[in-house]
Amino acid sequence: MKLATFVCGGLERLGALTERGLLDLAAAAQICGQQEAAQRVLGDAMALLGSGGAGLDLARGLLARAETLPEVVLCDPGQVTFLPPVPRPAKLLLMGGNWSEHIQDKTVQSPPVFMKPPATTLIGHGQPIMIQKTSKCVDPEVELAVIMGRRGRYIPAERAREYVAGYTILNDVSERAFNPRPGQERTGRDEFFDWLHGKWFDGFAPCGPYLVCTQEIADPQALDIRLRVNGETQQDSHTSHMAYTVPEIIEFISQIVTLEPGDIIATGCPGSPPGGVGKARGQYLRPGDVVEAEIEKIGMLRSPVIAEPAR
Repeated sequence: MKLATFVCGGLERLGALTERGLLDLAAAAQICGQQEAAQRVLGDAMALLGSGGAGLDLARGLLARAETLPEVVLCDPGQVTFLPPVPRPAKLLLMGGNWSEHIQDKTVQSPPVFMKPPATTLIGHGQPIMIQKTSKCVDPEVELAVIMGRRGRYIPAERAREYVAGYTILNDVSERAFNPRPGQERTGRDEFFDWLHGKWFDGFAPCGPYLVCTQEIADPQALDIRLRVNGETQQDSHTSHMAYTVPEIIEFISQIVTLEPGDIIATGCPGSPPGGVGKARGQYLRPGDVVEAEIEKIGMLRSPVIAEPAR
């Protein structure tokens, strides 16, 4: 099952992808006489995930009846505005390097985790990446993202899959040369924090288009992953090359912070040829570019690039 959050007819909706289009789950539930469920569980992605397995089971039941439902509960994916699959997660966690070329020896390192502010960085499929006035070296990074489906702390790796609702694509856009204090003497911590702050610009986390449930992805370490800019492949790898696996990442993070339904964890991007980030080639995004991030079994996340409007 592929779930999406989108705007159709001026309203935010939660849908499931069918051969006929996007099934508006709340509208479908109302037609099927499940008004309470439509309001309580299917209003948005957080409500569905927060309801536990019951919400996903209800969505699957409606999806199974999609062929019998009227056209009024279906939306054309080409005519909607996609939002991130989970538009308002409590946490957006990312890996600062997590492929074999980044981490050669796991025995002496912990998974390098940082955060982005989800309310202002997350944008949906088709929405533009905006090059800010203060940005010089903006770089896209295709990443497999995990969406949590259950609350948990101290989750052992062998049980991590039980806590995952599904997977999506995230583009960890980064400003590689951010320096808010040009001309000033730099301290020992400036390099790290300038790197971190360069991740936080508005719209620097395109995500989607779909949340693909775990039943459709038996092994998240067995997926082709690639990124193209203007049709040119810039990253091309396989998730088996990740240094820390999805279960290991969940185990580590849950030792520090409680993971909640809807939390998004991006697992890092390929970092060496034929993969690699634009910084290694001196090639950065410019207005007019089109970025396509693609992961096997999930789909393709497309993002046009624009300049920040004059104010």
